[in-house]
Amino acid sequence: MGDIRLVVNGQKNVVKEGIRYRELATKHQANEGHDIVLAFVDGKLCELNKRARRDGEVRFITTAEKIGNQAYKRSAIFLMIKAVRDVVGKENFDTVRVMYSFGKGYYCEIAGYDKEITSELLDRVDARMKELVAENVDFEKESLSTDEVIERFKKQGMSDKEKLFKYRRVSRANIYRVKDYEDYFYGYMVPSTGYVKYFKLIPYDAGFVLQLPVTDAPEVVPEFSPHEKLFKVLKESDDWGVKLGVDTVGSLNDAIASGDIGDLMLVSEALQERRIGEIATQIVESGKQIILIAGPSSSGKTSFSHRLSIQLRAHGLHPHPIAMDNYFVNREDTPKDEDGKYDFECIGALDVNQFNKDISALLAGKTVELPTFNFQIGQREYRGDTLTLGKEDVLVIEGIHGLNPELSKSLPDEKKFRIYISALTQLNVDEHNRIPTTDGRLIRRIVRDARTRGNTAQMTISMWNSVRRGEEQNIFPYQENADVMFN
Repeated sequence: MGDIRLVVNGQKNVVKEGIRYRELATKHQANEGHDIVLAFVDGKLCELNKRARRDGEVRFITTAEKIGNQAYKRSAIFLMIKAVRDVVGKENFDTVRVMYSFGKGYYCEIAGYDKEITSELLDRVDARMKELVAENVDFEKESLSTDEVIERFKKQGMSDKEKLFKYRRVSRANIYRVKDYEDYFYGYMVPSTGYVKYFKLIPYDAGFVLQLPVTDAPEVVPEFSPHEKLFKVLKESDDWGVKLGVDTVGSLNDAIASGDIGDLMLVSEALQERRIGEIATQIVESGKQIILIAGPSSSGKTSFSHRLSIQLRAHGLHPHPIAMDNYFVNREDTPKDEDGKYDFECIGALDVNQFNKDISALLAGKTVELPTFNFQIGQREYRGDTLTLGKEDVLVIEGIHGLNPELSKSLPDEKKFRIYISALTQLNVDEHNRIPTTDGRLIRRIVRDARTRGNTAQMTISMWNSVRRGEEQNIFPYQENADVMFN
């Protein structure tokens, strides 16, 4: 094998053909502020254990980037499952279920384990994880035919993965191995266990939380801050998935293949409608007149507000949906973020004073002309839409800042009923691979923006990091203020 030329982060390198990108990363690690875990080679993502075979351009990815952080978390989950097997004994439980994102980590349960998940047990799992980190064992990858993968997982009793690959259309798949344990993960991994240095196991409810670093501070495990109301909704969502028999993609494919998908959709709708009806009953019994609905982007706030309004009408009330988006300031007055781009997610993008003035006037029995925001031209318009509240009238107000006290600062608290809504994903790829709720919301927003705001998918995706940053700052801190939560 001869020499090849690689341009690494702008620097020219002459290296031996067949060198692992991992070895190359070690030489360039001093130039990075955080651990290198993946690489883009000629624009294509690859793992560091891959070997360089030809000239090319390389850009290393660290844990401070989203895709690097995801690889780190994926690898930490793999390491944790291996450690649980070693400590508990694979014959003493069925599987580790990685159920949903919670806190800054993942809530997990040990299915089929008949003992309590104690701090002492988790300390032993933690110690085993650290032993594996110290050993720096490679995450080995093997490419197998789909039939071989199915047979292997069948022997291991991993029915969720067996179902998943039964419907796989490609002929081959990659599985990963650490020592004697192998598994399938949807996405790339870090090179070895030695990279997974930062984690914490915290007992919670019937399971535990695997707490992991975020991109902003990839060497720090953040403090665990449980959100009790959100957890209850997550748990309810998971229970629904189990009851309906569609908690994984393989199970959903079974329902589709068997022709049961129509009934499944009807049952899901019935469950949703029943829950909305329960919330409507709570509102009626509370006697409150201002219903504030908040949630992250594309979580279903507008659709929910209209469905809730139907249920309120069934109780004899006259609901009036109001979209907070109509109180956007004109485009040229919108605040900008640190990148100089319009920050549509901050509360300063709304005319809070005008909103409070209008709602206060309505509560006082006055007639108010409500605005409509024209997203095509970025201007607030008045089209003669007036409203006067009667005795049985209620306001159904939806927007991302609905639970922020600043939004309704001039309105009486005793008249507010607060609802937090999110499109939480109950469906996982399998028991170890989650489908992030944020991915589902991004797809929903792409469709919404194309249909109603004239944005291309590329425009929506380019804004998504700003949207997510705004959610962390302006929405999630207030979610526990809700009277009720709805998925």
